[in-house]
Amino acid sequence: MSADAPNRSAEKRSEQRLQQPLVRAGATFPRAARLLKHADFDRVYKQGRRHFSSHMTVFYLRQAEGEARIGFTVGRVLGGAVVRNRIKRRLREAVRQRRSVLTDPVDVVVNPKKSVLKAEFPALLEEVSRAFDVIVRKIAEKSK
Repeated sequence: MSADAPNRSAEKRSEQRLQQPLVRAGATFPRAARLLKHADFDRVYKQGRRHFSSHMTVFYLRQAEGEARIGFTVGRVLGGAVVRNRIKRRLREAVRQRRSVLTDPVDVVVNPKKSVLKAEFPALLEEVSRAFDVIVRKIAEKSK
């Protein structure tokens, strides 16, 4: 094969990549599923309940209608902007993969601890999953 000849196998691989969906169905994190307003964060902090775990504290508050919304607060005490953004990216991905567990209308605020940076990602996934399971169970108990 000469340097000018197209590489057919590379073209075929790129076509296959374009045809495959980039994200599994139901594993997205759209804007409507995010907690964005300061007033909403305040309401969850003041009126909501807390769940403590080794790498994060999760605040949650049941809503009357809508879908589950999730927000993140990463304070300056955890590090500079680069470190805080890395923490948020890791948490956002863990939540994206596990947010289908939250079926009830609930607002959730995840407040990480410094140990989140050193935690392995599977452990972080497990902790987010456990926190969401606790939230679902507590909300179900309260609505009875």
